[in-house]
Amino acid sequence: MTPPGLPNAMERPHFIGIGGAGMSGIAKILAQRGAKVAGSDARDSETAQALRAHGATVHIGHAAAHLAADSTCVVVSSAIRSDNPELARAAELGIPVVHRSDALAGLMDGLRPIAVAGTHGKTTTTSMLAVSLSALGLDPSYAIGGDLDAPGSNAHHGEGDIFVAEADESDRSFHKYTPQVAIILNAELDHHANYASMEEIYESFETFVAKVVPGGTLVVAHGQAGAAEIAARVAGNEGLRVVTYGEEEAADVRITKITPRGLTSEVTVVIDGRMLTFTVSVPGRHYAHNAVAALAAGVALGIPAHNLASALGKYTGVKRRLQLKGEAAGVQVIDSYAHHPTEMSADLEAIRGAAGDSRILVVFQPHLFSRTQELGKEMGQALALADAALVLDIYPAREDPIPGITSEIIIASARAAGADVTAEHEKDAVADVIAGMAKPGDLVLTMGAGDVTDLGPQILARLSS
Repeated sequence: MTPPGLPNAMERPHFIGIGGAGMSGIAKILAQRGAKVAGSDARDSETAQALRAHGATVHIGHAAAHLAADSTCVVVSSAIRSDNPELARAAELGIPVVHRSDALAGLMDGLRPIAVAGTHGKTTTTSMLAVSLSALGLDPSYAIGGDLDAPGSNAHHGEGDIFVAEADESDRSFHKYTPQVAIILNAELDHHANYASMEEIYESFETFVAKVVPGGTLVVAHGQAGAAEIAARVAGNEGLRVVTYGEEEAADVRITKITPRGLTSEVTVVIDGRMLTFTVSVPGRHYAHNAVAALAAGVALGIPAHNLASALGKYTGVKRRLQLKGEAAGVQVIDSYAHHPTEMSADLEAIRGAAGDSRILVVFQPHLFSRTQELGKEMGQALALADAALVLDIYPAREDPIPGITSEIIIASARAAGADVTAEHEKDAVADVIAGMAKPGDLVLTMGAGDVTDLGPQILARLSS
C-alpha cells in the first residue's frame, strides 16, 4: 500500500522549535513525503543536522526573517510562547498556524493508527512497537518522543498501513487523534499547569478513548489504579473492545513471570490461551509491562502473537530510557529521562535489581517549577532508593520561576527519608564531584528531562582521566 500524501496546507511548512522531539519527527515525515520543510530552533543540534540531511532548511535562533513569505503554514507546539517573532510574522502575512497535534493527526489519515497514551512509558512503548513491526517487515510509519539509536531516528515514513504515535495528554492534544488501537499505560496527576485534579485527568482520557474508531480496541493496564478507573468509565462505550493486561489473574493478557537477567528481562505471558516467553532488552518490571502492552496492541491489529513476541526481542532501548552511556574506571554511567516520582522510583528499582551489590549514585535535575511545587516531596522520597545523590537546580524549560520553589524542597524531603543527598548549583562541577565519589563497580545515573543528559559524557571523560 502507498500511504497518503501531504495533509492540507503542509506543502511548505515552517516549524517553530523544529529540533524538539515531537516537532522534529513530524518535520521528518513531511520531508520524506515530499514537503519543502523549514523551521527554526534555539540552538543547533544533531537532530537539526539530521533534518538538513532530509532536505529541510533549519535556522538557528528565532527571527521574523526566518519565516519565508510563501510558507503554507506555521507549525507550533504548546511550548512556543505567544511573543515569538516568527509567530508574529505569520500573523502579519496571514499564514495559518497549525498545532503540532493537528499536523500529526493529518499524517495518520488513511492509515491504521496505534496511539500510545499514559503519564509514563509512552516513548518506550511506541519505540517497542516501531522496532518490532519494522522487524516483521511491516514498515510502519511512526513518531516517537525520543531517538531509537541515532539523531533523527524518532520518526519514519513507512510504506505500510500502520502508524504508531505517542499520544500526549499534557496539553490535551491527544484528543485530535482517531486511532484504531489506543493504549493507556497509566494515569496519574501531572502537568499541573493544565490539570487541577485527577478528575480532570480522567475526563481528558475519556475524551481520548471516545475518539477510537468504531470497532477499535483499547489496551489498558489492569493493575494501575488510574488506568483501571478509565477502563471502568468507558466500559459501556459502543463499538469499543477493551483488552486489559497485567499480572492480575483477571487480566485478558496475563503476565505470569518476569525474570531479571542483568540489564534485560525475560517475560512470560498468557495471551488468547497460549503461553509465550520473550526477552525485553531493558531491565525492570515497568519496561516488561510496556512490552506486553505493545504485544496486546499489535495482536489487536491482527498480527500473530508469537511473531510479535519474537520481534519485540529486537528492541534494544531508546535514548535516555536507562541508556548505558559508557563505562570508565569500572564505573557504568546510565542516562534516565525519569522526572516524575513514579518514573524515578521505577528506574531506580530497575537498576537496583540489575546492580546487585553495586552502589547507585544519582545526579538528578528537577524539571519544571510547577512539577517541583506539586511533587517535590515525592521526588525526594524516590531519591532515597539511591545510595547517594546530587540534586541540581530546577530546569525551567518553558516556565518562569515560582517564588520559594527550589530544589531545596526535594533535598529536604530526601534527607527526611534517610537519603544521602547533596545540593550542587554548578553543573560544570558535577563531573569532578562524581569522580571523587565513585568507586569501581558503582553505577551513576544522570536523571531528569532537562540538559542533565549532557553530563554523562563529561562524567565518563573525567573518570577516564
